[in-house]
Amino acid sequence: MTIFTRFTFGLALAALVASTAAPTSADPAKELRIGYQKDGVLLIVKQQGLLEKRLAQSGIKLSWVEFQSGPPLLEALNSGAIDFGQTGDTPPIYAQAAGSRLVYLAAAPDAGKRSGILVRADAGITTIADLKGKRVAFTRGSSAHNIVVRLLATAGLTYADIQPVNLQPADAAAAFRNGGIDAWAIWDPFFALGQRFPNARTLTDAQKATSNRFFLAGADYAEQNPDTVAAFVEELDRASRWATAHPAELAALFSAATGVDPDVEKIVAARDIYTIDYLDSKIVHQQQGIADAFQQLGLIPHAVDVHAIAYVPSAKARAALAQINR
Repeated sequence: MTIFTRFTFGLALAALVASTAAPTSADPAKELRIGYQKDGVLLIVKQQGLLEKRLAQSGIKLSWVEFQSGPPLLEALNSGAIDFGQTGDTPPIYAQAAGSRLVYLAAAPDAGKRSGILVRADAGITTIADLKGKRVAFTRGSSAHNIVVRLLATAGLTYADIQPVNLQPADAAAAFRNGGIDAWAIWDPFFALGQRFPNARTLTDAQKATSNRFFLAGADYAEQNPDTVAAFVEELDRASRWATAHPAELAALFSAATGVDPDVEKIVAARDIYTIDYLDSKIVHQQQGIADAFQQLGLIPHAVDVHAIAYVPSAKARAALAQINR
C-alpha cells in the first residue's frame, strides 16, 4: 500500500468514525471537541498538546475528531458532535445558508499556493479555458469549489461550462489516477501528493482564487464559553508563530501526523502562511463577496449575511492577543 493510499484510507476511516461514533452531547464546561483536518495550524496545535494542558487547568477535557474536508466537519458542528473546527472559505457559507448555528471565531490568510487544479496530461488541458466540457472533481461546498468557480471566471467560463464531479479527496485521487475525471481541484497535502502522480500536471495554483481559512464554533458554545474561545485563539496564534520560526521542525511534525513523506511535507509547510487573528471588516467583506457570488450562481438557495455570524471577542480577549503579538 502506498503512502498516499494509507493516508487517504486513514482519513476516510476517520471521517466515517467521526460521522457515526462522535458523541452527540457534552457538558461544555467539562469537554471541548475539536474537528480538524490533517493540515495547517490546527494540526500543529493538536500535535504539540499545549492546548490540552492549558484547558486541563480549568478542568476541561479536550478531544479531537478528524475529517477529510470542511463540509462534513461543519455538519458535525451543527449537530453538536463537535464544538470547534477549521475549514476553508466556502464550507461556512453553505452551512449558514442551510441554517446551521455557527460563528466565525478567527481567520488565517491563504496565499493560494497550497491549493490548485491538477489535470491529466492526456486530457488535452493546457489552460483554464480548456476545462470547458471537462470532468472537474472537487468536494462540493469546500474551498476547492470556490477555486473552480473563481478560476473559471478568469477564463470567461461559467460553472455551467464544466462537468462538476462531487468527490471527497480520497475518492477524487482514485478517480484522477484511473482516468475517471479530467481535472481535480484540491488542497494540501493532497495537492502536493497529487503533483507526484504519474500523468499529472499542475494546471494552476489558486493564488488568484483564495482568501482565508476559518476557525469556527457552535454558536451556543462560543456564547457560553468566551474564556475557552480566547484560550483557543491564543493557542492558534502561538502555534502560528512557532510554525513561522521553525520550518524544518514543522515539516517533521506534519509528516509524523499524516504519514506522508517528509519531502512532500516540506513542500506543504513552505507554501503556507502562518498567522491568526479575529475577524475584521476586510475579512468579512472578502467572505461576503464569495457568499454573494455563490448565491448569484444558484449554488446556495439564498443570500447570507456573513457579518451576522462573525464572533465579537471581548475587549480583554482582543487586547490579550494583541499583547502576545507585540
